[in-house]
Amino acid sequence: MKIIGLTGGIGTGKSRILKFFNDKGIPCFDSDKQAKVLVDKNPKLKRQIKKHFGDEIYKLDKLDSKTLSKIVFNNAEDLKLLNSIIHPAVADDFFKFKILNNAPLLIKETAILFESGGHKLCDYTILITTPSNIRIDRVVKRDLTNRDQVKLRISNQWSDKRKSLLADKIIENIDWDETVLLLEKLLIELKFQYNIAD
Repeated sequence: MKIIGLTGGIGTGKSRILKFFNDKGIPCFDSDKQAKVLVDKNPKLKRQIKKHFGDEIYKLDKLDSKTLSKIVFNNAEDLKLLNSIIHPAVADDFFKFKILNNAPLLIKETAILFESGGHKLCDYTILITTPSNIRIDRVVKRDLTNRDQVKLRISNQWSDKRKSLLADKIIENIDWDETVLLLEKLLIELKFQYNIAD
């Protein structure tokens, strides 16, 4: 089994790219989506979050993610703390996912692949990039938020320049048709590199 790490900043289109691989029959682990499930379902995780951010961060037993986002994206130490709480739980979940999905290739998507050091556990890494103005437009439209909030979130993530130094492959996702062609080519290269039959 070869683990392919997939990452990119907010608004680069990671979810759509993950769906591309999933549609090709490759098991895909969406760290961000799993984290959202775990913060509501994992009792230990809930206790830790409440301990550090207060009981009121949960409303009707569901994490108030908008309030928490406002807290952590305005305070680097709080963001670091939240990641240190959630990351081990997601790592445990990924370990179970690997056991259940014994396949030649497996995609692991995470926004903080390089920041967390998770790339060291991958056989190959893909960085998705998109110009910041397009990213901001996408997120404003998707999350019905304002540009300043999106810029703040982007400023809390590593720059593409910094991440590109660690990535095995960089794919710019602006035009979807062009991105699909690049992904198709990459999939052929990965199968050849790791001697995986169709």
